[in-house]
Amino acid sequence: MMRALTLLLPLLLAAGPAVQQQDWTQAKIEWNKPTAPFRISSDVYYVGTAGVAAYLITSRHGHVLIDGGLPESAPLIEANIKRLGFKLKDIRIILINHAHFDHAGGLAKLKRATGAVLLASAGDKDDLEAGQTAGRPDLEQFPPVKVDEVIGDGDRIGLSGIQLVAHLTPGHTRGCTSFSYRTTINGQVLDMLFVCSLTVAGQDLTGGNPAYPGVADDFRHSFALLRTLPADIFLSFHPGVFDMEAKRARLPDNPLAFVDPGELGRRVDAAEAVFEKELAAQIAAKR
Repeated sequence: MMRALTLLLPLLLAAGPAVQQQDWTQAKIEWNKPTAPFRISSDVYYVGTAGVAAYLITSRHGHVLIDGGLPESAPLIEANIKRLGFKLKDIRIILINHAHFDHAGGLAKLKRATGAVLLASAGDKDDLEAGQTAGRPDLEQFPPVKVDEVIGDGDRIGLSGIQLVAHLTPGHTRGCTSFSYRTTINGQVLDMLFVCSLTVAGQDLTGGNPAYPGVADDFRHSFALLRTLPADIFLSFHPGVFDMEAKRARLPDNPLAFVDPGELGRRVDAAEAVFEKELAAQIAAKR
């Protein structure tokens, strides 16, 4: 029953405007179950929970943390980082993929614990600093957090030994941001892509939400942009989206378990099909 619910959570997020005043209690319980951290590539580690992803990119001169999970996830993320042998104070930069409570909720605590600077897109900055997603009363609020620097499309985020590129892929939120990174596994150079969520997530796609009237156009732009990016390794921010546990189980025998150059295309195609179906249903319902 637990596994069945876990598999249903992405579908709850993909559901259209009929899902209002969502009770997130059970979802949060499932998302926030602890899981052991592990290494994906030479310098990239999974440090999130069982249901919400967070990633640590490491170097001798400092680390980058991507995402903060739920408010309740912050202590689990901190514990996972320490369990791997890294120090919180060595995290210099925190990034966020989008400003929903299940990814931004732990940012304020993690920022205080690490002293890192928080970088985010202009589209998500106001929501992060307000602690709520504008125009989405169905989503929970979260602790507000100050954005130290705004990043734009194509911006390079550098730390000695680490360089990511930000790609604005709005739709799921106005500021949804994906990040590309070049990593290695056993000396093989690989393109890794941390892809922002691609689900409709209960939004009005017909322009009826004054806080985000251009959502449908943004989704289409993002699908097109993602198809142009190289990705030997596809990662996202809910483990079920990219079959993390199945891949993780293969790691002891196969260090390349996460490598699948065709996965990005398949995931984008599937997300776009769900988007188009939901848009058509919403248009028909308004006639």
